[in-house]
Amino acid sequence: MKTFEYWFDFGSPASYLAWTQLPAIEAATGAQAVPRPMLLGGVFQATGNQSPATIESKGRYTFADFDRFARRYGVPLTRNPHFPINTLLLMRGATGVQRQQPERFGDYCRAIYQAIWVDARNLNDPAEVGAVLAVAGFDPQQLLALANEPATKEALKAATEEAVRRGVFGAPTFFVGEQMFWGQDRIDFVKEALQ
Repeated sequence: MKTFEYWFDFGSPASYLAWTQLPAIEAATGAQAVPRPMLLGGVFQATGNQSPATIESKGRYTFADFDRFARRYGVPLTRNPHFPINTLLLMRGATGVQRQQPERFGDYCRAIYQAIWVDARNLNDPAEVGAVLAVAGFDPQQLLALANEPATKEALKAATEEAVRRGVFGAPTFFVGEQMFWGQDRIDFVKEALQ
């Protein structure tokens, strides 16, 4: 079966928008998405890149553009007043769930993306994270333990290093084979490469 990689970090609104479109890409191409959690902060550090939000006018424009795409896709998007969110724990959680409970990975992603980019929750607050996970049917203490396992931490670090090695500098980044496409606004090119 054809596949394409989707490298992401929950703290990126563009990653959220791309995530909402994965089913449509799969339906249009018959290819399967392979989600790849990475730590965007680590990617920025390694590449010298930074969030568009660090430049006021660019940040304002970027969010206006994301609103346009959300309307086009017919999905909700709320500007989170707690942005930027420190996603280290969230991305470790994603890595742990993907490795140990792959059947719940979609539920985990849905809960975290919804909390940040629809409900505008403050996921910098561990208590908020716990509440969000509990509602999604996860045991917050168990998940925290999983996120803090040395093997989980190492897997996320290795994935982030792999992303940088392959040329990733931001999120989301798609790969079709070795062809790289950066940004949720490049979905049409991803589809074309798959077709």
